[in-house]
Amino acid sequence: MQNTLTREEAMNLLKEYNKEPFHIQHALTVEGVMRWFAQELGYGEDIDYWGNVGLLHDIDFELYPEQHCVKAPELLRAGGASEEMIYSICSHGYGICSEVEPKHEMEKVLFAADELTGLIGAAARMRPSKSVMDMEVSSLKKKFKDKRFAAGCSRDVIRTGAERLGWTLEELMEKTILAMRSCEAQIAAEMEQYA
Repeated sequence: MQNTLTREEAMNLLKEYNKEPFHIQHALTVEGVMRWFAQELGYGEDIDYWGNVGLLHDIDFELYPEQHCVKAPELLRAGGASEEMIYSICSHGYGICSEVEPKHEMEKVLFAADELTGLIGAAARMRPSKSVMDMEVSSLKKKFKDKRFAAGCSRDVIRTGAERLGWTLEELMEKTILAMRSCEAQIAAEMEQYA
């Protein structure tokens, strides 16, 4: 996997088009989750690529929400991203805002976990701890079944993502909670500058 950007370059590129703390935090969360999955699934040598794809996956969403995954290639090319990375990033919107299909396991993880991190994040904010550290899959499943809770998080995308990976919904939820636990403290520290 061709990682043409350092983490610092990717972060600077993200901040060029994203100013809202919500979007920055989501990008950092998906980056951390992707790094965890890279290690967990045996792609440790590509961990920086996985992380940068996670960090930049919504690069165009804040400024161009109506052109999400359509405007991204232009912004990413200008920032020095490889064509492979652009493909990977655009694949997370497959069937929604992109015709780029997730093929590699990394792209399938991004497709599945991106939407799920939003649901988990919303569920964590409802907890007394405001954390994923004490979240259980059983409580997340209840939130998942409540269509009104975090209504913007597509349950269909999450289900399809699990299927594409050959995992059960519970497996995807459990792994993504663990992935979010792995980076929660680091993200909180990084977000202090936006408080």
